[in-house]
Amino acid sequence: MANIISMTGYGKGIHNDGKRSITAEIKTINNRYCDINIKTPRNLRPIEENIRKILKNSLQRGRIDVYLNIDYLSESDTTIVPNLYLAQQYNNAINEIKKDLNIDSNLSLDTIIKFQDILVSKDNNKDEEELRLCVEAAMNEAVSNLIIMRKNEGIQLEKDIRSSMEKIVELIDEISKYSEKIVSDYKEKLELRISELLGSKHELDEGRLYNEIVFYADKSDINEEIVRFKSHMKQLDNSLKIGGTIGRKLDFIIQEANREINTIGSKVGDLNITQIVIEVKNLLEKIREQIQNIE
Repeated sequence: MANIISMTGYGKGIHNDGKRSITAEIKTINNRYCDINIKTPRNLRPIEENIRKILKNSLQRGRIDVYLNIDYLSESDTTIVPNLYLAQQYNNAINEIKKDLNIDSNLSLDTIIKFQDILVSKDNNKDEEELRLCVEAAMNEAVSNLIIMRKNEGIQLEKDIRSSMEKIVELIDEISKYSEKIVSDYKEKLELRISELLGSKHELDEGRLYNEIVFYADKSDINEEIVRFKSHMKQLDNSLKIGGTIGRKLDFIIQEANREINTIGSKVGDLNITQIVIEVKNLLEKIREQIQNIE
């Protein structure tokens, strides 16, 4: 048996290797697929593929937003250097604009350094392996904390789903009890209506009455739908017990359960059953919304 895991969660990890401190933050929300978005400083981008592997090994579904930050612990570990070639390109472009638009103004240093990537930080430490290990350690800690939160969220989701399931089973049992009386109630109403219309002067045609009742009984029989609906609830229960990555499977089961309860509602015109059907559909919708957050 595996845990039910929510797709909603947050995890943070920090690792310090004595030269640098890496902070990794992961936020996840529900998504049909595994959608990974990584935001890192430029000097960590070569490690993005390693980050994706760590995430894919632990997370199956959801929108996953990753934020990485690096803090150097000594001045000697990082250097800020200018990208002179890019600065020259910016300068040439601005001079061309000034010329074409006949603008007379001087380009200041403050303006130039505000352009993207004019000043670049470089790691003086040439050991990329150390940097990779530091990033992976922070990521592993963040993923571990994220999974703890997602499991806790999953436990609560399962409790809520099971609570709705218990109410649904009780309501389906009520429908079964009402359905047992549908035909006899219809027979009484039909006989009474015929007597009111024909009075005592005309003899009741028992054969035609019998055919009408049989037709109605066949048309309003919901036993098969009730059996299938209970089977879906059993499948839902078993899937929750097994756990794991079951979100899509649970969603399919709820779709099938909705199909059966809709058929029950359309077959039977009894007011009591109609009201119960509405309650069951509301509870199924509640479960469906909760399932959207299960991995």
